[in-house]
Amino acid sequence: MALIIAQSVAIAGALQRSLRGRAHALRPVVMVGAAGLTPAVLHEIDVNLKAHELIKIKLDNNDRDVRVRMLRKICAELGALLVQEIGKVGVLYRAQKNKPANAAHAARPKPPRVTKRGLQGHTPR
Repeated sequence: MALIIAQSVAIAGALQRSLRGRAHALRPVVMVGAAGLTPAVLHEIDVNLKAHELIKIKLDNNDRDVRVRMLRKICAELGALLVQEIGKVGVLYRAQKNKPANAAHAARPKPPRVTKRGLQGHTPR
């Protein structure tokens, strides 16, 4: 819990809630097994963060302190932020460099509204 509180300073409260909501439906894309954090595992996490920017990883270790150290190491080496940790699953976020920070919520141009009068050929005075 201390790790989440320490890093939540870097993530605004509203952004963290939004990311937790987005991550709810995700499945873990990387699983850290008995071999621990190998360079190959770190590379896979990096590739998935580049592709998705928000991912879940599963840490297959029964010791909570070891899992917390693994998550800290991943975040430090890859420049990611820990959004949430529940049990053996961690949610990581790293903003994509070529994408604006708020692109998910960017306003899209709306098509013109079609009304009954518009369809009847009515012109305003």
